[in-house]
Amino acid sequence: MPGPLILHASTVAWRGRGILIRGASGSGKSALALDLMALGARLVADDRTELHAGDGAVVARCPAAIRGLIEARCVGLLKARTVEEALVALVVDLDQTEAQRLPPWRDVTLLGVPLPCLHKPATGHFAPAILQYVKAGRACPAPQRLT
Repeated sequence: MPGPLILHASTVAWRGRGILIRGASGSGKSALALDLMALGARLVADDRTELHAGDGAVVARCPAAIRGLIEARCVGLLKARTVEEALVALVVDLDQTEAQRLPPWRDVTLLGVPLPCLHKPATGHFAPAILQYVKAGRACPAPQRLT
């Protein structure tokens, strides 16, 4: 079983479904996590996320040294209620900008597990769309994979 893997990423969860937010330093990972937390998500990890794989899923956890903290630029380190771990349901890549109004299905493989992936849109309203995605999914399902 592969892992653990430490990523420069923030992770929040909504009802146990993890949203892994990755991107370069300054790309807005913590800001998007805070937006999602304002909509009811709970913090798993900010800045560093520890991933473990097992049973065809990826589990996100927080390194102990930073548990319960999230950075808000120009405000400081904030305390936050956390969840211990979450199954990663969605990866958000802030280094890639989405140019298509209705993008194709995209995924990324982490620790041997394919996970759906969204790119950052050029316009706002991203946090509510992400939350709705993890609540109910996309209308167009994932393509079937040949095994």
